Amino acid sequence: MAREAAQDWPSTIMTALRQRKASKGKDSSQENQRPDPPDDLPQKTPTGGWTWATVAWGVVGGLVGVTLGLLACVYVATLHENDLWFSNIKEVEREISFRTECGLYYSYYKQMLQAPSIQQGLFELVNDNATESRRTINLLQRMNIYQEVLLSILYRLLPIQNYLEPVYFYIYTVFALQAVYVIALYITSWLLSGSWLAGALTATWYIINRVDTTRVEFTISLRENWSLPFFALQVAAITCYLRPHLKPLQQKVALWLVFLSTLCFCLTWQFNQFILLVQALIIFGLDCLELISPEQVTSLYLVQALSLLVVWAMQFCNPMILGSLALSFIVSVLFVRHFQRNVRTGGLLSRLGKLFLHSLLVLSLTFAINYLAKNALQLSSDEHIFKFVKAKFGLGSTRDFDAKLYLCEEAFGLLPLDTFERLAGTLLVYPYLCTLIVLLVMLVIVAVGNLSGSSSTPSQKDGKEEPMISIRPDVAYNLLHTVFFGLLALSTMRMKYLWTGHMCAFAAYGICGRELWGLYLKVIHCYSKAKLRMIRYSVPIIILAFLYYKFWPKLMEEISELREFYDPDTVELMTWISSKTSKKAVFAGSMQLLAGIKLCTGRVLTNHPHYEDRALRERTKQVYQIYARRTPEDVHGILRAAGAEFVVLEDSICYERRHSRGCRLRDLLDVANGHIMDGPGENDADLVPAPHPRFCEEIKSDTPAFTSLFTRVFRNKTFHVYKLKKGKKRAKAGGAGGASDGHA
Repeated sequence: MAREAAQDWPSTIMTALRQRKASKGKDSSQENQRPDPPDDLPQKTPTGGWTWATVAWGVVGGLVGVTLGLLACVYVATLHENDLWFSNIKEVEREISFRTECGLYYSYYKQMLQAPSIQQGLFELVNDNATESRRTINLLQRMNIYQEVLLSILYRLLPIQNYLEPVYFYIYTVFALQAVYVIALYITSWLLSGSWLAGALTATWYIINRVDTTRVEFTISLRENWSLPFFALQVAAITCYLRPHLKPLQQKVALWLVFLSTLCFCLTWQFNQFILLVQALIIFGLDCLELISPEQVTSLYLVQALSLLVVWAMQFCNPMILGSLALSFIVSVLFVRHFQRNVRTGGLLSRLGKLFLHSLLVLSLTFAINYLAKNALQLSSDEHIFKFVKAKFGLGSTRDFDAKLYLCEEAFGLLPLDTFERLAGTLLVYPYLCTLIVLLVMLVIVAVGNLSGSSSTPSQKDGKEEPMISIRPDVAYNLLHTVFFGLLALSTMRMKYLWTGHMCAFAAYGICGRELWGLYLKVIHCYSKAKLRMIRYSVPIIILAFLYYKFWPKLMEEISELREFYDPDTVELMTWISSKTSKKAVFAGSMQLLAGIKLCTGRVLTNHPHYEDRALRERTKQVYQIYARRTPEDVHGILRAAGAEFVVLEDSICYERRHSRGCRLRDLLDVANGHIMDGPGENDADLVPAPHPRFCEEIKSDTPAFTSLFTRVFRNKTFHVYKLKKGKKRAKAGGAGGASDGHA
């Protein structure tokens, strides 16, 4: 009975510095060495059943979690409505509000609904010739749009057409996933701390730090808004799986939840492989420091690999997955672990040396397998990401057009310091840093003890042994998770949304968890169960009361602000394209604008914002020569080669002021073409003055050189649309030469 009772409080039993060697027999003294469960946790009756008070307390916690999740959902939905007056604007304005790649993804949901049947819609996605002119591509292989397919099928099958417009079914689903996200964070902090007050604090912090935890209200269709809720569910499932003393059935259920959430996460975001690589490195670190069992390590690796392979099959054998670093790393570490079994033997220095060689062998094998896989698959779709990483850390060329396109965007820069000022204003940073520092020190002590093979120094209390310093496997995982993804967020601002949500859960655990408060009280020699219970419940309640007092009026003021969508120039452009051009007309222009044209008008595009294809990146660079210093013959030849019939020029790009010199699109093109940049400032010594004026400026002069090849058919304050003429033979010849120059 003592053994069964101890297993019922898994969150309170911590992993000692070193596991005791199994003995042949067990006596009553060994049973008595198990620590008693703290009396502030739900207790079972002597017969093994839960008390009514325990059940009621758990139900209250569950209801609070669901309520806060729904509150987050309603909050972002209200902000979206109030910011755009979405319910009152025209359909074309609603579609224009899906900016950049959001519009591209939503267009496939719209396309599936407009198809005569589900089968025909799927066929058109698998054999698409409208997203990239003169090319037929499999969209289900190239892009992560299964969520749009599923929603369109559900909308067709469910009896909701008379009650809910398609666009609302789509956006409400995304907002509902925010509720799932918050509930997953709530569960994670509850599992770590043993108190649902930690979950309440987590959800509250997530909501009031909305600027830094999510951007779903204005980027609804972004892949991260679909995938991050499943990623949070996966972290919660891993936390549950790593809890000590789970029964075999509980472990299997938790592992299945890890698999399902990982599968959904991978299926909904093209960057899944890079996130799983970071997570695999976390598991590798836990394994090296002997903080989780080898069986758990193997199971988590296999779940990751299986999820990637299932997605690979569902995406029609997408080569990017087989050539991913994540899969190469998992294969390498499993292979090395199978043959290298003596890593956990010897003293501290011996183990450190073995771990160094083990890590070096795993990394070397990873890069070797990845290199061979990419060569065998002839894979180059993700090379722009590695170019960006190399250029960001000064390891590669900073002139590369694709790398500079990322480096010049604020979202891919370092995390701004004002982020921490905002997080400190909500009292999130302070408990987070305290928890992080204390647990890192504890982790180092436990890891050194594990690697040195020495047992912890027990303290005798009432005849029972308790480790002085220990850390649970689930806490260790979440600690390394917040460290690794925190470093990722610090290096790249866009990645902060992977970190800040978990940051809320981790800080709440520090406030409500018994381990840290128990350690603090023992240090000042004031420890007692009554004091521990009082602090664990009073501190989060005080913080929640303060946050309510300070931020509830601000939230009410924020959701009371009413704005309205207003973009008449883009509306005028989309209306003209829909009414004055053929449905098969091919348009060239900026990636962001063309995504909107695809959604609003259904016209054929030359290029688009989904950048994970080398041929598309090359074509985009060529089409962007409309903003470079090129001859009209060059540009005409380039656009004709891409199949364009119309080209849309934007003054906001041609005369861009948003970026500084060197990061404007025209500057990137000038440098890539070997030309000096506009305006005062330094230029590299090997750059030369361009022999021709800038195309987007000079075409407005209507000189014969331009009017013989282009005819202006639409103009307003923002956009200029030109129709390409067939041109003379000499123009075609010049265009072909220009195209090759652009590649150079």
